[in-house]
Amino acid sequence: MKKLLVGTILAGVVAIGAACSNSTSHSSMQGHDMSNMNIEKENTTKYSSKQLPLATKTKVLSGKEFYLTAKEALLQINDKVKLPVYTYNGSVPGPQIRVKQGDRVIIHFKNDLPEPTTIHWHGYPVPNSQDGVPGVTMNAIKPGETFTYEFTATVPGTYWYHSHQESAKQVDKGLYGTLIVEPKNEEKVDRDYTLVLDEWMSNPDEGNMHMSGMDHSNMGHGNSSNNQHMDMSSMGHDMSMYDIFTINGKSGSAVKPLKVKKGEKVRLRLVNAGYMSHKLHLHGHEFKIVATDGQPLKDPQPIKDELLNIAPGERYDIEFITNNPGEWLLECHGDMEGTDGMKVKIQYESQTNNTDKENAKKDLPIVDMTKYGKHELGPFTLDQKYDVEYTMDLGTAMGKDGMIFTINGKTYPETAPVNVKKGDLVKVKLVNNSPKDLHPMHLHGHFFQVLSKNGKPITGSPLIKDTLNLKPGEEYVVAFKADNPGNWMFHCHDLHHASAGMVTEVKYKDYKSDYTPNPNDTTNKPE
Repeated sequence: MKKLLVGTILAGVVAIGAACSNSTSHSSMQGHDMSNMNIEKENTTKYSSKQLPLATKTKVLSGKEFYLTAKEALLQINDKVKLPVYTYNGSVPGPQIRVKQGDRVIIHFKNDLPEPTTIHWHGYPVPNSQDGVPGVTMNAIKPGETFTYEFTATVPGTYWYHSHQESAKQVDKGLYGTLIVEPKNEEKVDRDYTLVLDEWMSNPDEGNMHMSGMDHSNMGHGNSSNNQHMDMSSMGHDMSMYDIFTINGKSGSAVKPLKVKKGEKVRLRLVNAGYMSHKLHLHGHEFKIVATDGQPLKDPQPIKDELLNIAPGERYDIEFITNNPGEWLLECHGDMEGTDGMKVKIQYESQTNNTDKENAKKDLPIVDMTKYGKHELGPFTLDQKYDVEYTMDLGTAMGKDGMIFTINGKTYPETAPVNVKKGDLVKVKLVNNSPKDLHPMHLHGHFFQVLSKNGKPITGSPLIKDTLNLKPGEEYVVAFKADNPGNWMFHCHDLHHASAGMVTEVKYKDYKSDYTPNPNDTTNKPE
């Protein structure tokens, strides 16, 4: 039984344990460099006077038992901007947790923030009690309290963890890190880098005022029938206040170059912890997309000068051979104010001459994942029999307190759940009817197979994911097996949309939870 313990009792134990745990850490592991350097330069923002420590370099922790503490810090994003943030173990991203497939993983978590929080293991099929959703699987962990998460690392791949308590705010403030599960028979690479993408507001106060028109507290007011005279074509929330884009908490020249040698095989694990899609271009090299959301792709073909579009919550692992010495860029394409900061140099050792030029505004084709890799049958097909079928109509509307994001015209908790029994085969049709908004839909506790896009069957590798991005007007059919009993969130991972209603649940009829939410407890805020 996992128990919530008062942090003061365990503070000494946690401190000792953290020291032990960190003895197995690699603050700059060769091949596992999180490229997260600190810049000790003062800046002129009003936050520099706040009495908080500077965020530290992201560490890589390996083993089976880990200690995480959520606490406040100041993050130096570039030479001009320093922001107050929430961290795990003092860094943004938090520590990379690296475990081996089959390990029993134990994470002791302490909350030193001024507000309740939790940890959700994004994409990982943990037992429902360990999923970290306040009011659904557990109570939020209050300031000073400790909670122990425990699960078996059954599935290899690239995953991440983040707060699921008021996540639109807490993830925005930096509460995320990566979870890497190494397979038993791993194909070795020479370099293994993790790059976490995010966006920030250089003036959070202005941004919060800007966002106030989109009320996130209006759950359950999803009836938009009174708004039929609105001009729906103008609806879509403005993200322009996010004016700094980062890689591993740094922007522009503050992003540490990725060192390589000629002839190496390099893996880049790309994780989008932000609220916008980012189109990345690898210069000077062919690359293969070897996995999406941690799941391997069948016979990926080489790609050159195509953009890889990564939506919020998604992960892509790419590999390339370093056969073109020089200094090259991996950069974000687009024309927003922050775009220029989301780039990193790929630097061949003993080569510092700049052989490359930025081309972030160049119009390049985007990789179509529905046609990528070798086509073969996956676990599900479009025409087989399913026990449960559910259509998810995703929409944007005006509620009584501001903009809302709906599933079948309702906001959470009024949305109709996907009711299943263990062993059921489930087919879900997702349709984005929002005029302007992207909806990266994320299912907790399960992987689903993408079967069709806009009525056409997938023709590439079987596409197994936990997060799927829908552009306006798009329709996808996905299928999964109900093989992990519990009550699971299925929501948009633009967390602003989730907090404004775009959430439902997959509920197992035959599941009895040890956790009973208190309907009068206002502490738990699952989105």
